[in-house]
Amino acid sequence: MENKPSKEDLAFDFDFLDKLIVGIGEVSDITGVPTRKIRYWEDKGIIHSSSESGKNRRFDYKNIKKILLLKELVDEGYTLEAASEKVSKRMEMINKALASLKKKADE
Repeated sequence: MENKPSKEDLAFDFDFLDKLIVGIGEVSDITGVPTRKIRYWEDKGIIHSSSESGKNRRFDYKNIKKILLLKELVDEGYTLEAASEKVSKRMEMINKALASLKKKADE
């Protein structure tokens, strides 16, 4: 007999992801990317923090995911520009998938 996942198994805490904001030090710990490189990628406009002028950089879930994807591609030998393009396309796919999951969870 096949075990189908229940609605609870498919639940995903979208509210938590929307509220998740992490400082640059924690992002570095989570991703293994040095803070200096994170700042550089932000200066290039590839990722974006939610920092206010003069305050610590803080990053949301989407930017943490971008950092992880960028790191993976750069480690594989892609240039930062090529990795950035690939990450943009992947993020579009991820956003569509998350929107679909959220819609199903709301039903």
